[in-house]
Amino acid sequence: MLPKVNPTSTAAWQELYQHIEEQNFDLRTLFQQDAQRFETFSVKGNGLLFDYSKNLINAKTKALLLQLAEECQLKDAIAKMFAGDKINETEGRAVLHTALRDFSESKIMVDGEDVKPAVKRVLHQMKTFSEKVISGEHKGFSGKEITDVVNIGIGGSDLGPVMVCSALKTF
Repeated sequence: MLPKVNPTSTAAWQELYQHIEEQNFDLRTLFQQDAQRFETFSVKGNGLLFDYSKNLINAKTKALLLQLAEECQLKDAIAKMFAGDKINETEGRAVLHTALRDFSESKIMVDGEDVKPAVKRVLHQMKTFSEKVISGEHKGFSGKEITDVVNIGIGGSDLGPVMVCSALKTF
């Protein structure tokens, strides 16, 4: 179970609110005042660059945001997600975003079972199916090739629809 902390009831939230109300700066001024702003407010790793230097924040804002994360017990929640704990309380199951995106050989255990082989199997099935649709080998109900795909979602994760659209797109 995840911690039940309402962010708006934390001390950090109140301090952030007051901090923002008191601020009177713009990006041009922030960059003029700090030649190292990009280095201070960006993170690079594993081929990705997260540049948040072009947001209206300063060192105090960053410190307060980190304080908010701590007060909301974000590290604990992230650890539970990566550990495969059942943090989706509505469905009583683990959230497996990490298993979909982890291409390493490490295991992701849920209820004592490594879920990555099943994830790999489903991803392979999806790839095979999409290749058959694209090539015309897989026919629709009418026996004709499928030329259009309509995806109707229920408002959950965007990953599934994006993957389907990407898989079926002719490049």
